[in-house]
Parts: sequence; C-alpha cells; structure tokens
Amino acid sequence: MSSFAFSVLFVVFLAITLVVRFWLGSRQIRHVISHRSAVPAEFAEKIPLAAHQRAADYTVAKTKFSMFSMLVSSAVLIGFTLLGGLQLLSNIMFNWAGPGMVYQLGLLVAFGAIAGLIDLPLDYYKQFVLEARFGFNKMTVKLFFTDILKNTLIGAAIGLPLVWVVLLLMAKSGDLWWFYAWLVFSGFQLLMLVLYPTVIAPLFNKFTPLTDDTLRERIEGLMKRVGFASKGLFVMDGSKRSAHGNAYFSGFGAGKRIVFFDTLLARLSPHEIEAVLAHELGHFKLKHIVKRIAVMFAISLAFLALLGYLKQQLWFYTGLGVNPLLLADLSNNDAMALILFMLALPIFTFLLSPLSSISSRKHEFEADAFAVKHTNGADLVTALVKLYEDNASTLTPDPLHSAFYDSHPPATVRINRLLAAHG
Repeated sequence: MSSFAFSVLFVVFLAITLVVRFWLGSRQIRHVISHRSAVPAEFAEKIPLAAHQRAADYTVAKTKFSMFSMLVSSAVLIGFTLLGGLQLLSNIMFNWAGPGMVYQLGLLVAFGAIAGLIDLPLDYYKQFVLEARFGFNKMTVKLFFTDILKNTLIGAAIGLPLVWVVLLLMAKSGDLWWFYAWLVFSGFQLLMLVLYPTVIAPLFNKFTPLTDDTLRERIEGLMKRVGFASKGLFVMDGSKRSAHGNAYFSGFGAGKRIVFFDTLLARLSPHEIEAVLAHELGHFKLKHIVKRIAVMFAISLAFLALLGYLKQQLWFYTGLGVNPLLLADLSNNDAMALILFMLALPIFTFLLSPLSSISSRKHEFEADAFAVKHTNGADLVTALVKLYEDNASTLTPDPLHSAFYDSHPPATVRINRLLAAHG
C-alpha cells in the first residue's frame, strides 16, 4: 500500500466515524427531547415527571458535550498525524536525546503529557459545570487536581517500566516480539486484578468494613447460597466525588472483595441492596468476568500481531504524517509505532462497537435472571428504578444510539423482562 492510499483510507474512516457519531448523537437528542413530556407507562407510577425531565436534560447535555469533545479529539488527531504534530515532537525529542531508549520513552511521555493537557479543560468542564449543573459533582477543585497528580505518578510508576519492557521486546526479540509482548501484557493485567483493590484503589478512596450487621448477615447469606467467597465487605466513600451510586466486586482468586458506594447504601433498602449484589455476583458465577478477560486477551493478541506487521511498513508511518528517523532501522521508531497505532485503531474499529454492546447486554440479561433466581425479582426492579432516577439515566434512549454505546439494555426493556420473569 502507498502512503497516499493509507492517508486517504484514514481520512475516509475518520469522516465515516464522525458522520455516524454525529448522526447517532443527533438521533439521541431528538429522541430524548421528543419523549421528555411524559414518563413511559412502565414507570409512570414509580418516577415523577420532574425526575424524568431532569434525566432527559442531563442526557441531552451529556450528548452535546460528547459531540463537542469528539470534534476536539478529531482535530487533535489530525494535528498529531497528517498536520505533522508528532513529526515535530519526534524531531525535538530526537535532537535532545538521539536514537535509543531515552528518545523513545521521552516521546511517549511527551505525547502523553500534551494529550493530557489538551483533555484537562474538557475534564474540568465536565466535572465542575456539566455534572455540577445536575447536582452530581461532589468533588472539590483541590481533589480534582490531586487525583490527576496521583494518576500521573501511578501511571508513570507502573506504565513506564511496562512500556520499557515492551519496547525492549520490540527491538530485541525478533519477528515474534508481539507474542512475547502479549504474554507480558496479559501477566500485567492479571497482576493488576490482584493489586488494584488493595494497593491502588485505597490511594483514591477510603474503604471501611461494612458495619450494618443486619445487611451483612443478609449479604453473607446470599453469598453462601450462590457459593461466592469474599475477602470482605467494604463501603467506599464515593460521595466525596459524585452523587452517583454503584456496587461492584473486585480482585482475583482469594482476594475478591465486595464494595458498596456509600451513596448506594444511603438510597436502597437491605432487600434491594441484596438484589443488586445478586446481579453483580451473577456476572461472576456465570463466568462473565472470565469470558471478558479471555476476549480481551484474544483481541489484544490479534492487535499486537497487526502492530507487528504495521511497524515494519513505511507507509504506516508516512501515511499518518510521520517520516521515520532512520529508514534502515525501524526499531528506533517503535515508540512512534505504538503511538500511531493507538491513535488510528479507534477510527478503524468504531463501526464494530455494537458487537461489544450486544455481548455486554446478553451478560446483563443473564445476570438479571441469576438475581431473580436467588433473590426477589421485585426488589431488583425497585432498586433499578431508584438507580435510574438517582443517576438521571434516561428511560427513553434512541435505540440505535443505545445499540452503539450502551453496555446495559434500555431501562424499559430490562424492567419489562424482569417483571415478566418475576410475574
């Protein structure tokens, strides 16, 4: 393939992605606004009109912000690639460090820093304007920037050694470097499953043991019925950042722990909390977590193999606005290959998004069925209704928009299926 042909292909896919995403966003806005004046019949006696309209307004605001963010991201993408931003950055780093690992790590760090600074105003607006407008933001400005600093330091401490190993494999381990890199990546992901709950997460939130004895007994009874062993039941102070509520379990093997947001415990009854947790445990008992990890590993192996091919192709670099530094030794451009691949991949894979949504929704239905089997289905329905209302989740999403973006089934579909199963 020629570099010109690849440039054209890249622009065509970017244009298709933009058109489809804007079309979907416009559909979502029109659909939600058109249903704003009335609560769906299934929820008419459960959710007030004011709450329904608040959810509609929140959804429209988020969709508009997403569309604006998409324009910014696309402009930044073009700036980094076809307009020569990465080439300029590469030249600066190469003149400073010369060929070798220092140049490559420096290029990755510089790119990450610039991308982060570009995203910062958008993240700030989303947190302190959009989320605050609808009463969800509980975060202070100090905490916002403290989180960024922590994420940066942790990312550097964990990410730089990992990237260094991958770059070393790319340069030294021959044509099968991508397979060895995949082994390293897979091992790293499994290690993070073990370390995140006990080492990383406590750096951002406070986790305290669940002290409600009645709720604890109910949850322990559920875990015994379904055969789930946990290292502990914890409450997370999610309210210091957001009013949104959630529950999840994390960890791997004997280190599994169940975590409740304090906002969730404040809103739901013990029966409803048990039903929500039964749904989450359903994901574990039905092997959804293992299946997702296996799929992620398989996809990452395929993508790394593709990168193994692309990094040797001159048109891959020049077609995206980069002239490799040493044409006789492309190993000096391994960091650039990683960056270009990371930038281009979402453009070429966006139209496959519904495949992920279909799989995820199937798992959600199965987890709901598991919860109905082991708890009272009516409790799960009332819990979900409360969560839809509290989180301002629209009850009337556009079907096509939902198919592309939503990992969970639309509210009406999910509730109707639960009512049918319970009834």
